[in-house]
Amino acid sequence: MSLTGIGNRESGMGKTTWRRWATMVVPVLLAGCSILGGSKEPPTVFAPEPRVGPDASWPRVTWQLEIARPDAARSVDSLRIAVRPTPGELQVYKGASWAKTPSEQLQATVQRTLEDSGKIDAVAAKGSGVAADYTLLMELRRYEADYAGNAVPAATIEVNAKLLHAPDQAIVASHTFLQADPATATDTASVASAFGTALATLGHDIAGWVLRTGVEHERTHPPE
Repeated sequence: MSLTGIGNRESGMGKTTWRRWATMVVPVLLAGCSILGGSKEPPTVFAPEPRVGPDASWPRVTWQLEIARPDAARSVDSLRIAVRPTPGELQVYKGASWAKTPSEQLQATVQRTLEDSGKIDAVAAKGSGVAADYTLLMELRRYEADYAGNAVPAATIEVNAKLLHAPDQAIVASHTFLQADPATATDTASVASAFGTALATLGHDIAGWVLRTGVEHERTHPPE
């Protein structure tokens, strides 16, 4: 494992039948470049592509949803793959990066999960022009490989989600999701694969929460 320091951690794993759909990580080799006549090792770019199958327990809704770009600190929302070897120390893997930022990965995973579920009439990114009834707001708090005293790191993702009722701009509910999936080894490819699995779990959990929360709000706050 090759790391680079960038300065100065609850865990859980979902176990549901749909996880066999879960994840692929696609490594893409980029062409190397020369600096002052020397050669540079070509970096590897990882692109998790979670696939979440439909969940029969999710309710069918008739309202429309828009998903805002998740908020995240700059240190969290980086193309560099972050790793926490010890508490209080954050580094990055050398020669490796994400194809998309963590916030883009999260938004795309949740949106694709809802689109593919067949449980909602329309879902789109905020600003796309959809007349949304609800807006999903997310704050990405952690997106790192955390050793937490173990021999191998766990792909750790923490997200706070809020569901906003668009007509009155009222927050319907808020929930924090935390997912930590251990990698099978310490190499960067294994770590990136673990992130794909963690993203699949979060995509499932957040999508289900949005649908159930919206249904409950519609039941307790019927249109006048």
